[in-house]
Amino acid sequence: MRVPISWLREYVGVPAEATPREVLDAFVRVGLEDEAIHAAGVSGPIVVGEVLERTPEPQKNGKTINWCQVRVAPEGEQAADGGADVRGIVCGAHNFGAGDHVVVALPGAELPGDFVISARKTYGHVSDGMIASERELGLGEDHDGIIVLERKGVEAAPGTPALPLLGLDDVAVEVNVTPDRGYAMSLRGLAREYSHATGAEFSDPALRPELDGIVERGLAPAADEVRVPVSIAEERAVREQPLSEVFAGFVVTGVDPARPTPAWLAQRLRLAGMRPLGLLIDITNYVMLELGQPIHGYDLDRLRGGIHVRRARQGERLTTLDGNDRALSDEDILITDDRGPIGLAGVMGGMETELSDTTENVFIEAANFSPISIARTARRHRLPSEASRRFERTVDPAVAVRAGARVAELLVELAGGSLRPVGSVLGEPRAPRPVRMAADLPARRMGIDYERAEVIDSLEAVGCAVADPEADVLEVTPPTWRPDLTADVALVEEVGRLQGFDRIPSVLPQSPQGHGLTREQTLRRKLSDVLAATGHVEVLSYPFLPEAENALFSSPEGKPVAQMKLQNAMDAQQAWLRRSMLPGLVGVAHRNVARGMTDLGIFELGRVFLPEPGKEYGVDELPPVAERPSPETLERLDDGLPPQPYVLGAVLVGNRAPKQPGVEAQPYGWQDAIELVDRVALATAADLRVRRGSHRAFHPGRCAEVYVVSPAGEEAVVGFAGELHPAVTVERDLPRVVAAAEIDIDRVLEHSDRHVSAGTIVGFPAATQDLSLLVPASVPAAEVHEAVRAGAGALLESSHLVADYRGAGLEDGEKSLTFALRFRATDRTLTAAEASEAKEAGAARAAELFGARIRA
Repeated sequence: MRVPISWLREYVGVPAEATPREVLDAFVRVGLEDEAIHAAGVSGPIVVGEVLERTPEPQKNGKTINWCQVRVAPEGEQAADGGADVRGIVCGAHNFGAGDHVVVALPGAELPGDFVISARKTYGHVSDGMIASERELGLGEDHDGIIVLERKGVEAAPGTPALPLLGLDDVAVEVNVTPDRGYAMSLRGLAREYSHATGAEFSDPALRPELDGIVERGLAPAADEVRVPVSIAEERAVREQPLSEVFAGFVVTGVDPARPTPAWLAQRLRLAGMRPLGLLIDITNYVMLELGQPIHGYDLDRLRGGIHVRRARQGERLTTLDGNDRALSDEDILITDDRGPIGLAGVMGGMETELSDTTENVFIEAANFSPISIARTARRHRLPSEASRRFERTVDPAVAVRAGARVAELLVELAGGSLRPVGSVLGEPRAPRPVRMAADLPARRMGIDYERAEVIDSLEAVGCAVADPEADVLEVTPPTWRPDLTADVALVEEVGRLQGFDRIPSVLPQSPQGHGLTREQTLRRKLSDVLAATGHVEVLSYPFLPEAENALFSSPEGKPVAQMKLQNAMDAQQAWLRRSMLPGLVGVAHRNVARGMTDLGIFELGRVFLPEPGKEYGVDELPPVAERPSPETLERLDDGLPPQPYVLGAVLVGNRAPKQPGVEAQPYGWQDAIELVDRVALATAADLRVRRGSHRAFHPGRCAEVYVVSPAGEEAVVGFAGELHPAVTVERDLPRVVAAAEIDIDRVLEHSDRHVSAGTIVGFPAATQDLSLLVPASVPAAEVHEAVRAGAGALLESSHLVADYRGAGLEDGEKSLTFALRFRATDRTLTAAEASEAKEAGAARAAELFGARIRA
């Protein structure tokens, strides 16, 4: 939310000498987050000028320029830049004439884009300044004509500083408003927060006495007047919230839509981050920013019958103000007239009744709609708007009537309209529910010895009513604009916020003896450290996925899998909790490659969600947050959750090592994915092995199944490693070769050795021998290797494959595998015969299983 400081000063006593940084710091003290400072970007001598002469001069290039004499200071006085009072200025625009008052940027002025004005020779004249257009001053996109102040309703003498007249001397501060504090999406709410932070006097713009008369006149028809009919359907409520809690309608007739938006109002809208769209719409936006109540205006002459609020019906459609024809859901709340839908309530109006440059009579809608319904509608139609952002955070229902009256006031004042006493109000704000809080709870929760007066003053400052300030248990009624204050702990936070979080003492908690990280936590951290130390980058990816993407990576054989879908997802297309880490990592890789980061090795260690087929998950009721849940409650909550193991995912794209002089680039491949498995084994003290595997998201010939062998010899499959299928990578705009691995770390730790030692240092020499075996080419080398290891027995200290030969000297369909074997005994020096016997035992085991023959 952007807050123009001059606007803020109208409702709260911001000191004239306060800097934007100081204003932001005040908001931070009461729990808001500072974002930025926004200024017009215009400075220097910019004044009002009176055009004395305008002489058109055609040029050889076919263009006509105007040589102008402009008075920029009172006659006989120095101008703001120290020069003469009359200047010669070249101007290419033609929408002004002698006698008009314009905006002149004198030499030394700086315009947006670091454009510094100076006297310069052009078209045969020395142009001593510039007559400015809206675009050149950053006021809009109009570059065809310069600003004529009379047409904007501004009157000022030559030499008058122009920046204050146009609102260009103002500055806005921007704060981040959290979803639970919707009241702060307005000048009204932020002025109140500034008052809390500084003690400055606050004046509520919604309680201006002038609005009382407008409300009375606009809602009290004479005997011969007929109200505009308004009705609200009595349909189902979402969490006890009706379709519309309060609906206020005012009628203003005889408006002039051609009138320009006053410069001060237009500039305030710009500083607040909104584009001026015409006087009638600008007034509704202005009041929304001022009071936090979204307003919609209808062309009264284009309405058919009255206004009705109801749910959409199946098959209904609406063309919204953005020009899109939308199919409506029966969950959408609609504004309708006798012909059908004319607006998506709380989100966007329809084309049929929009305000236009022909509008003469306006129906003003100031209503309060169900926050949950509005949030769902905005997401369903992918139509976030300034109105929906406020409604989904909850708008003060008590301000609707007065906001409608404020719009009517401005339409009369600025657009020349007349207030008609034919408006209507349906509904009234529900009284907030009282909250009971022990008077000493803030002190106990915050660790600060608050006095009772401090607690009461803080609660009353935020608008709460305290029934009996002397009671041990306070009964506190929140104001209508604070629907988030529903529990005693929320009131405690308000006390801490207003009294200053800086008063909370910093106390370092003492860790009980014998407590700390568990073995699993320690090993997971070690794993992340090992991978980061070997050149990989740890990332966090979005845990919500499209259904098809989730199924592709989590179902190796393509069988249907159970997935968990969020009930209220931010993106309806990505509403399923991830079953695999790889889709998110592939998405991260795609974004980086698209932005030129073509070589990367990324990994993520996080939870996946593996619901059991047919089992229902979730809880009917959440426990209160003010007390510790019982063991039975925690067990019930755990039963409502699916298994959530920690899984490691990694994606390797591009080159492991870049090309250098004399050295070719080393691209990532399946070998690197297998090496990553070895690093996982090193970090977790687990016996991880690989064998040929298959997974529909992986390359059919370059996919390994990863399994762990426990100290007791039990095997468990824990993941896959290799290269992703080329069809998968090309479809996602990645290089054809992308290495990847995914390993269930919880299962790895479950099967790893819990008591790892450094081992025994053996003082006897090793005996090394090579073994070459001929086996069918279809037999995986890893399985042959495993057979050799099993057959060689306890004397085999280490072994690895050193050659895989296929070609001349071998029969078709045959390959030669050579293994380097190292034997050692812990109690003696092995003889050559003992080593050979162990080697032959390994060869015999391979022969028994695969028909292997020793190659001569």
